[in-house]
Amino acid sequence: MRKMTREKDVARGQWRSKFGFLMAAIGSAVGLGNLWGFPYKMGKSGGGAFLVVYLAVVLLVGVVIMLGELALGRKTGKGAVEAYQAVSKKFAWVGYLGVASPFIILAFYNVLGGMVLKYMVAFVESMFSGGANFANIKSGAYFGEFICNGSDMLLYLAIFELLNIVIVMSGVESGIERFNKYAIPALAIILAGLAVYVYTFPGAEKGLDFMFKPNFAVFSDPEIGFFKVLKTAAGQMFFSLSLGMGVMITYGSYLSKEQDLSREMYIIPLADTIIAVLAGMVVMPACFAFGLAPAGGPSLLFVSLHEVFVTGMGGFSGSFVGFLFYFLVFLAAISSSMSLLEVCVACLLDRQIRKGKAPTRAATTIVLALVLFVVSLPVALDGLGSNVAGGAAMNSPGVMMGLKKIPVAFDCWLDFYDMLSEGVMMPLGSLLMSVMFGWVLGTKVIADEVALTPGKKLRFEWLVDLCFKFIVPVILVVVLLAQLQDFGLI
Repeated sequence: MRKMTREKDVARGQWRSKFGFLMAAIGSAVGLGNLWGFPYKMGKSGGGAFLVVYLAVVLLVGVVIMLGELALGRKTGKGAVEAYQAVSKKFAWVGYLGVASPFIILAFYNVLGGMVLKYMVAFVESMFSGGANFANIKSGAYFGEFICNGSDMLLYLAIFELLNIVIVMSGVESGIERFNKYAIPALAIILAGLAVYVYTFPGAEKGLDFMFKPNFAVFSDPEIGFFKVLKTAAGQMFFSLSLGMGVMITYGSYLSKEQDLSREMYIIPLADTIIAVLAGMVVMPACFAFGLAPAGGPSLLFVSLHEVFVTGMGGFSGSFVGFLFYFLVFLAAISSSMSLLEVCVACLLDRQIRKGKAPTRAATTIVLALVLFVVSLPVALDGLGSNVAGGAAMNSPGVMMGLKKIPVAFDCWLDFYDMLSEGVMMPLGSLLMSVMFGWVLGTKVIADEVALTPGKKLRFEWLVDLCFKFIVPVILVVVLLAQLQDFGLI
């Protein structure tokens, strides 16, 4: 029995320090959603007006759900599936949404991480070749050629996934915590330095004006409107804070009772928001300084910013700054992807423990990663919707189904996976969790868990209760319906 307990403790692990947990939790929250998603969603949703709505949603929804997930994980000491089963048989199946969602996200997130890695390596080569990699081909053409090159896409997908395997199979303390303790402070410092550097370019101040001088006229714009800004801000908040995907439940399960949940519920969203704003302070001024649109999707990260570094800045300095930027995005991407992989690994380890088997972290991580690689193949091979006709190795779901009018959800495999996870599972899972705490178990369960930390209690418990019962469910219903509409499903 003692041997079994030791094996369980080693396989599941526990955070070695409070700082290590915070860096890991912030690292999970800080990902592509911050360094890419936040700037372009702000760009297409009115700049400063979007920021105001985003901050309101974080305070009224993000902080509350963060607390609920951390408390659920610490209370049960289990990952998403087992945690829900432990507290409520009625809501046990919600845990499966919390594991299916990160699994599906990883199917496209790892591909994007590989693409970032490719650009990072290309800029290193460019530093020592006078920009030869990019000089004779425009940014858009380079991007289009790369995404339709199946062998390159698979190579960088495999490398990115291999890095995740090495970290996660090393365990919570020696792998995830150790990586994030160094990576996240480095990311913040370099990002702040880049924000200062970019501001020196003529016209860069217009980007900061766009960010920090809200123009609320966007709320009455028929092309955008308040509810679209609200939906975009709330969707960004979920993806950015790693909510509704089992991460904070899993990370919470590795917490000791000494960790102050009433403090962490604010620190993690605050740190995540600061880094997202810093990313905007790099991207927006750069786009305005060089006359590029700040509202693109993948094109913002892989075309517009590429153009900034290669054409706008140019030479060795442009390639070096380009490398630094994509290195930051790489750190953010891998700190999030490892947390998503950990959710799935922890779920399988919990199941092995429940069945009385010795948990095997290394083998479980490797097998799961191999399955993920196979599921990621369509995303890597359809050229982000370029299809076989456009030079890719595989067609998008819409083309494969023979749809005459293809909705956004079926335009490419990335959008299809994104629709299933971010569009449906994440807001639905969080909605059901809010109902569970607000109307079934009661928020006293959370307050009691917070109070287990010596000398701590949940302040403003009445407000937390109000949010779980009314504010969070209403906003999540709006988000869920808006997501389905955006994906062309309603």
